[in-house]
Amino acid sequence: MFADVAPVTLAQIDDARQRLDGVAIQTPVVACDAAPAGRDVWLKLENLQPIGSFKVRPIGNAVLSRPRWQLSEGIYTSSSGNSALGVAWMAQRLSLKATAVVPDNAPEAKLAGLRRLGAEILVLPYDDWWRVIETGRHEGLDGFYVDAVRDPASLAGDGTIGTEIASQLPGLDAVFVPFGGGGLASGIACAIKALSPATRIVACELETAQPMRRAMMAGHPVEGPADPGFVSGVGYGSVLPEMWPLVSAMIDEVVVVTLGQVRKAIRAMVERNHVVAEGAGAVAVAAALFGDHRHARVCSVVSGGNIDTATMGSILMSGRDGQAL
Repeated sequence: MFADVAPVTLAQIDDARQRLDGVAIQTPVVACDAAPAGRDVWLKLENLQPIGSFKVRPIGNAVLSRPRWQLSEGIYTSSSGNSALGVAWMAQRLSLKATAVVPDNAPEAKLAGLRRLGAEILVLPYDDWWRVIETGRHEGLDGFYVDAVRDPASLAGDGTIGTEIASQLPGLDAVFVPFGGGGLASGIACAIKALSPATRIVACELETAQPMRRAMMAGHPVEGPADPGFVSGVGYGSVLPEMWPLVSAMIDEVVVVTLGQVRKAIRAMVERNHVVAEGAGAVAVAAALFGDHRHARVCSVVSGGNIDTATMGSILMSGRDGQAL
């Protein structure tokens, strides 16, 4: 079982930044051209990372912070796609065996990426896949399990996004972050709350899958319905219990959006900013543009851009109705 996760320090985050030099890039921020009048929305473009996702930061730091002997039998993770891509990419760089445990609804774009990187892919029914995430192990698989959420090294890797945002955009009202396992939001929060205490951390969820909002209303993790639709990487049934002490302390509020608003945000980024985002990568943008909040100057983390071509095509074609973005 995992212990409760504690905050990481700026020193740990700086160590991660140095360790990730040459692995992850410092991503740019750009103004979102679809922002409504009176609201400045900036996009933190983690979709430009080498694997198309921020996950190269937590996975990269988690792997590189281990002694090589601990990785000798290979590395694996349980992921809907982006963490697995990070594991496969790091394994290729270090000449290690990589195994990706994925759910049976994993997006084809991410599976194709795993095949290109030479990872072994183990497909499990959703409940069995989620159990691997909960326990951090799978019977029959050898090697080091890379946890992208609860490992302090992973949190420190996520924290490097927060230090970049604080430097690039001082004085923000809020940082909007998609909420999946909670590692990204709380890792960024560890940096932001140390460097810009007045800036609020906003977790962004789907109307059809909102474990963080349920937990905040109840005061503890609550199992509930989760139907993330075409969006992978967010919208699980419950907050992981080991993450609750950290996310409850680090996240200031939750904004919920519809799948339609996520599609609208994806279309807006393509047409107005020439930015490709996957569903999870657009959740925070949808929340900033269309969600119920009062923040005037915000940064939304575009966490990834690994979207199936057919899904993107359908979203873009659905906007050809003359309606304003």
